[in-house]
Amino acid sequence: MADKDDRAISKSRFGRAARVGKALGGQGIKLAGTASANVLRGSEGGQAALEKRHTQSAEEMVKTLGSLKGAAVKVAQMASIIDVDMLPEEYREIYQRELGTLRQNAPSMSWKKVKSVLDDQWDLPVNRLFQDFDQEATAAASIGQVHRATLKDGRDVAVKIQYPDVADALRADVENAALFLRFGRMVAPGLDARAVAKELKARVLEELDYELEAQNQRRFARAYRDHPFIKVPEVVTELSRERVLVTEWVDGIGFDDVMNLAQADRDRFGEIIYRFAFGSIYHLHQLNADAHPGNYLWMDDGRVAFIDFGMTKRLGERQMALQVAVISAVFDDDPDAFAENMEELGFIKDRDNFNVELLMDHMKLVGGWYLSGKKQKITRAYVMKAISALSDPRGQYFELVRTASLPADELMGRRMETGVLAVLGRLGASANWTRIGREWWFAEKPSTPLGKEEWAFFEERGHSRSPMYRPA
Repeated sequence: MADKDDRAISKSRFGRAARVGKALGGQGIKLAGTASANVLRGSEGGQAALEKRHTQSAEEMVKTLGSLKGAAVKVAQMASIIDVDMLPEEYREIYQRELGTLRQNAPSMSWKKVKSVLDDQWDLPVNRLFQDFDQEATAAASIGQVHRATLKDGRDVAVKIQYPDVADALRADVENAALFLRFGRMVAPGLDARAVAKELKARVLEELDYELEAQNQRRFARAYRDHPFIKVPEVVTELSRERVLVTEWVDGIGFDDVMNLAQADRDRFGEIIYRFAFGSIYHLHQLNADAHPGNYLWMDDGRVAFIDFGMTKRLGERQMALQVAVISAVFDDDPDAFAENMEELGFIKDRDNFNVELLMDHMKLVGGWYLSGKKQKITRAYVMKAISALSDPRGQYFELVRTASLPADELMGRRMETGVLAVLGRLGASANWTRIGREWWFAEKPSTPLGKEEWAFFEERGHSRSPMYRPA
């Protein structure tokens, strides 16, 4: 009988959907039964039983989604970053903790399967290319896993290897629009699930091509090479293939360990993530849409390494200018300019029959953390308040947001923005996010010590500090 790790990944669209449904639906029935039984129990015993059932439910979801890998794990990974707002508040921590194990601990494949992929991708055997190759995975993600190795020239590298059959499994997953429904409502409640699934399908399937990821990572690595606090590992181009990506190895501590650092360190970590995630739009006209804790490492020298570039988005000059024009209109409290630029971006289809002032208020709430002009600590409560403004049918903005549109070019940016906010919320990071943003939007002077370091770096490279937005 084959080991559990050696079982083939299910590729059936309906089979995979059924397994997810069984895990989630079955646990829901058990939770309902436990809640009913609590009526007959004492309150203390009932609470303990319900908490035990929630823990078991989360563990079952981790087991099922982890064994599926593919897009099902991606949905679970996103759920582990953002508090599970569908649950009573007292149980969100349980689900977040258990689902969080999927960020880097998805079930790994055996060395036999790893070697079969490597032999297929490379002309030479592993022992001819490497001094040493660790047969145990150091990290596992949704569509592949990472091994540490040493090249013949002594360089330590990370080798990311795509799971066999995951391409077919991933395509089966993205055909199941229901798997994306929750995520779609979070980043784009104004669109129906089908439209969200279609856009996400195109972006998620790009992640199957590691050669495309290598191209993206090379671009970021060149832009941030020798940066004072941002590290993007270099790509070993000669060994990277469609299903294998080889990059420079980076040592550092993961997000869970960062969470145990002093608040000043977490603030620094948060500012670096913010400067990289949003600043790359200005410096490269490109963003990394996959913002989640498993992609960040805190290095011994105080830099933060960014290690996954499978889902990025290029932005044009006009799109960037319109985005900042919208921000400028919010600062100026100018609903006419706001409506004009939101319409040009594609968020508003019929300006004359749209409550523009209410939409401005909504943006001030959702984006208030980087629009308030004040130093602000990002808390989990704030994150949930912002997300609820997008998805809570009881809220004053729900019908408004449902009638707004979300152009395809904006979807990945909103995903990145939501992910970064969630990460900052878990860190409890504090900064004047507005003043940092104004460095990019309006070419204002650097507002923090990190900002001074960063702008010295880019100006030395000939990148002048010019505003992203110039009013007509």
